[in-house]
Amino acid sequence: MSVFDYKPIYGGAYYDPEPAGGQVSRLDLYETPDRSGPVITAAGPATRLRPGAYRFEVPEVPPGRYWAMVTFTPSNGAQPVKDASVRLDLPMGLGLVTSPEAVAGTLGVPLPLTPEQRSALETAIRNAQADVVGYLRRPLVPQATTLTAVTPRFTDDLDDPDSWPLPDQDDLVEVSAYRPRGDGTYDVTFLIGVNGATEETVVRYVTAHAAESERQRPGGVGSQGRRVSSVSAEGQSISYETAPTVGQAGSVPTLDSLSGLRRRLYRPLNNPPRAPWPYSSARYRRR
Repeated sequence: MSVFDYKPIYGGAYYDPEPAGGQVSRLDLYETPDRSGPVITAAGPATRLRPGAYRFEVPEVPPGRYWAMVTFTPSNGAQPVKDASVRLDLPMGLGLVTSPEAVAGTLGVPLPLTPEQRSALETAIRNAQADVVGYLRRPLVPQATTLTAVTPRFTDDLDDPDSWPLPDQDDLVEVSAYRPRGDGTYDVTFLIGVNGATEETVVRYVTAHAAESERQRPGGVGSQGRRVSSVSAEGQSISYETAPTVGQAGSVPTLDSLSGLRRRLYRPLNNPPRAPWPYSSARYRRR
């Protein structure tokens, strides 16, 4: 089973149906982009995680790319809205920030993938992620932490991590979900760390470099798609075009594009700063 978090869009803006009596009711999966064939599987109704965020539990299906139709009702008595903009590469939640299907699309490899192609592309993705982890000095999969029966410090913005009595964290913190217990307290789930699957710069880097490494690997998936620049008269030597250099259109992103996510040195100030001489109580050596 995979979980898919969905944010409804209505009238050109993100929208939360539940306060108006609406509901995010159903997700249908299709095998084709036109969504005209039989429904492969369905899920719903979705569970509300927080305002504007809903979660579907998608039944297990064969690995691959699927096109989805999400149905939700904006308010009580309103006509259902069908969102055909959703596309899922399943399974999800395996620790990969991108999918073999996304890498195959960059390589120009047609879908569906064979098991051998999928395995090779997953390996390329994990290798690219390992480079990112080494550069950022932090994992790309966040740690889920749940606090139970806690009272918020502020009630005007429960999506703000500072609204909750969470101990100081030397990392990024996101409120994933909160559930009222009926007595003024909540159960709150936090994601602590970099969520690489939601960081566009990370997804783009890993996808591009997984594709390029597989393209350059002898016998790799999509290696036959390398661009030939010249062939000798006898056909005994072949030259390939090089990838665009950094800064040119079409060039692959560099690790420097992820510098904003690097772990910074963190040291809590356990003691107040020392006052400057001559007001400090510390002793200084006379010259």
